[in-house]
Amino acid sequence: MEHEMRAEYEEGVTSDAGAPVKVWHMVRREGIKALCGRMLEPSAVTQSADTWGTPEGEPFCFLCGAIYLREVP
Repeated sequence: MEHEMRAEYEEGVTSDAGAPVKVWHMVRREGIKALCGRMLEPSAVTQSADTWGTPEGEPFCFLCGAIYLREVP
């Protein structure tokens, strides 16, 4: 199963390229529902799942991380 990371922003912040990321979530490829169940904006910035566990992927949703570890081989 393919995954990617999708940004969550502070409430009231638009998802333009310069917006600060509140937390990164993991979604199934091109999805907007995070593995933890949170619905994310379709226009939110995404990055490769390979970024998970690196400084560029922080802060990361701990629940998404736990579920992601169970889904990847």
